Amino acid sequence: MRRILFTAAIALAALPSTAMAHPKLLSSTPAASATVAKPTKLTLTFSEKLVAPLSGIDLTMTGMPGMENHAPMPIKGFKTAVDGDGKTMIITLPRALPGGSYDLDWHIVGADQHKAAGKFSFSVK
Repeated sequence: MRRILFTAAIALAALPSTAMAHPKLLSSTPAASATVAKPTKLTLTFSEKLVAPLSGIDLTMTGMPGMENHAPMPIKGFKTAVDGDGKTMIITLPRALPGGSYDLDWHIVGADQHKAAGKFSFSVK
């Protein structure tokens, strides 16, 4: 019996393994820490195809010029879609973002069902 188990273990170890990579953010517009002029669209490009219904963002205005004590304000009303390549999330805003600082929290599920999340900040002049 030990010999059978040992042989089975060797056989399983010899099988080619599939890479279990997690999706990663490759680029974004605006880029992390960038200062941009009033965007109406944001894009996030990932290393793997996304499951669109399970992927999205939260956008929060964290600072407003001239209002130092302004509480963080969630931005709502945007539309999220995944581009034809399946790897690029496009966020269309109902109007240009006003000047201020923003945090963008993203969460995705890759086509291989791996989940990933991250956060970056940018500013609008």
